[in-house]
Amino acid sequence: MLDKYTLRMILAFGSTAQGAAFNAPLAISGAVALLAYAITALGPKGDEGARLRAGLLLAWLVHAVVIAIDTSGAGAPSMGARFGFAPALSVTLWLVIGVYLVESRSLPLGGVRRVLAVLGAATMVLALAFPGEVHPHAGARWVPLHWVLGIASYGLFGAAVLHAALLSRADRQMRHLPVGAAASPAPLGLPLLRLERLTFRFVAAGFAVLTAALVLGWWFANPWRWDHKTVFSILGWAVFAALLVGRRAFGWRGPHALRWLYAGAGLLLLAYVGSRFVLEVVLHRS
Repeated sequence: MLDKYTLRMILAFGSTAQGAAFNAPLAISGAVALLAYAITALGPKGDEGARLRAGLLLAWLVHAVVIAIDTSGAGAPSMGARFGFAPALSVTLWLVIGVYLVESRSLPLGGVRRVLAVLGAATMVLALAFPGEVHPHAGARWVPLHWVLGIASYGLFGAAVLHAALLSRADRQMRHLPVGAAASPAPLGLPLLRLERLTFRFVAAGFAVLTAALVLGWWFANPWRWDHKTVFSILGWAVFAALLVGRRAFGWRGPHALRWLYAGAGLLLLAYVGSRFVLEVVLHRS
């Protein structure tokens, strides 16, 4: 069992840099989620079936409790949501795993559960080490919606990147099929064209949500600031816009289209997670 002193030690590194107060419910639930992800990731090799999916689902549910405590401010000295690069990564990956768990019930998307469990454990370690800062619940009516839309766009683009990675993997496997095996099923059990359509549906949905988040941010920001987060967000939005236009007008697909997707996702990651990482970890500033 983890006692309170041990949990304080887990949070000491991040809280020292950021002045975050110890939150026992958050630390305990985060430690349980980390353990659940780690057990799933370290399960027997070759087990990609129901047991691994059940372990990932359990870890995801505990992760949801962590996010609920984090955003509600339960157990914290002051009520408010916690913001920072690690909490943003935590919520983003939780959304990606949620999309995967829903899709995997009807689509054969095996082979990535262990990777998702490893990423889940890594984000929980980061969230425990760098818990971010508690911001009082915003008084402006539309500000929380701007935050929610921003994180939702991260999740949708993260799901698009996951599908793009599966698409690249399936394409490589198809190219290395033995001669005369062209009529065999696709290695992932899912037609490549269908997987490609799913990928760009997530891109389109993420682009729409990101557009709404940027419009709300611009409309209600007082004053509007051209900081690193804003610049990288708009650059990422422009890359995704060019990708969607290029796909519709010029038929972009395959590695060329995926490079645009990865570039846009990288810029969007730098926008909030990257800028907050530099402030919190490198510069030790709020």
